[in-house]
Amino acid sequence: MTSQQLARKSLQTRLALAYAAGIYAAGVLVLLFVAVPLASINAATPIGHPSSSAIIETGPGISLPQLLTGSAVALILLIPVALALGWFVSGRFLRPLRAITATAKIISAGNLHRRLDLGEPMDELTELGHTLDDLFARLQASFDAQRHFVANASHELRTPLAGLRTLLEVALADPDADTDTLRSACQEALALGGHQERLVQALLALATSERGVTRWDTLDLARIVEGVLASRRDQATQKGVGLAEHLTPAVTVGDPRLIESLVANLIDNAIRHNHPDGHVKITTQTSGTQVALTVTNSGPVIPDNQIQRLFQPFQKLASDRHGRRDGYGLGLAIVNAVTQAHRATLTTSARPEGGLSITVQFARASHPNHP
Repeated sequence: MTSQQLARKSLQTRLALAYAAGIYAAGVLVLLFVAVPLASINAATPIGHPSSSAIIETGPGISLPQLLTGSAVALILLIPVALALGWFVSGRFLRPLRAITATAKIISAGNLHRRLDLGEPMDELTELGHTLDDLFARLQASFDAQRHFVANASHELRTPLAGLRTLLEVALADPDADTDTLRSACQEALALGGHQERLVQALLALATSERGVTRWDTLDLARIVEGVLASRRDQATQKGVGLAEHLTPAVTVGDPRLIESLVANLIDNAIRHNHPDGHVKITTQTSGTQVALTVTNSGPVIPDNQIQRLFQPFQKLASDRHGRRDGYGLGLAIVNAVTQAHRATLTTSARPEGGLSITVQFARASHPNHP
C-alpha cells in the first residue's frame, strides 16, 4: 500500500471518526433529554374492578436502574451505528476528491487535453475541479505555445546554419579558389553569423521578458525614448523615414532593461516596416494614474484580423513586404511579453492609411502596479 493510499485512508478514517463522534454525541444528548424526564414520571396503576376507571394508587413507571441499563445498552449499540454512518458519509464526501486525484494523476504533458468535468451539485469540491480544469487549459496552451516556439526557433536557426555550411563547402571544394574568392566567402559567412547572433539575442530578449520582472526601479519613459531614438536616427535616415517625437515626463516603475527593450523593438518595428518618405511619431504622456507610450508609423495597410497574430513569436504580416526579409518576427512578441510582465496595458490599432498605432500604458510611479 502506497503512502498516498495510506494518506487517503487516513483522511477517510479521521472524517469517519469525526462524523461518528458527532452522531454519538447527538445520541447521548437525545438520551439525556428523554431519560431525565422519564426518571421523574410516575406511572398510574389502576386498583379495583377492571371496568372501573378510578385510580386510587400511583407508583414509579420505570425504575432508575432499568432506565440506566436501557440507556447504556442504547449507547453501546449506537457506537457501531455511528461508525458505519460516519464511514459512509465520509466516503461519499471524498468521492469527488478521489475522482479529482485520479484524473490529475493521468493528466501530464502528453495528455493535457483531459479534464475533470465535474458536474452537479455545485459545491466547494466542484469549484475546485473547475479551477483545476482552468489550470490544465492554461498549461495546455503554454505547452502548445512552447512547442510551437521551439519548432519555429529551430527552423529559423537551421536556415542560416545550412547556408553557412553550404557556403563553406562550396569554397573548400573549389580547387582554383583565390584569395578574393575565399575573402568573399568569409564575408558572407560573417554576415550569416551576424544574422544568427541577432536572432539568438532576440530569442534571449524574449525569454528574459517572459521570465517576468525581477527589479522595480523608478524611471522616466521620456528619457529612455530619447536614448533609443539617438541610436536609431541614422537607420531611419538611410531608409528615408522621418522621426518625430513629443516627449513629456512619464515616470513609472519597472525593469529599465526590459522597458528599454520594449521601446527599442517598437521603434525598430516602426522603422523596418515602413516605406520611403514615411514617418514615425513617438509620444509619452501622463494621464491620471497612468503613463502612456505611443508609437505611430506609416506603412502598408494591415487587416484588423491580423493584428493580434503579429504579437506572437515568428509571426509576420508577410514573408516579404518590400522584396526583402527584415526582422525575425520577434519584435512585437517581445513588446507583448514585456507589457505582460509589467502588468501594463497594450492597445494596437491599424491606421486606415497604413501602418500601426501602438500604445502601452504603465502605472505611474506614485501608484506602482506591482506586488
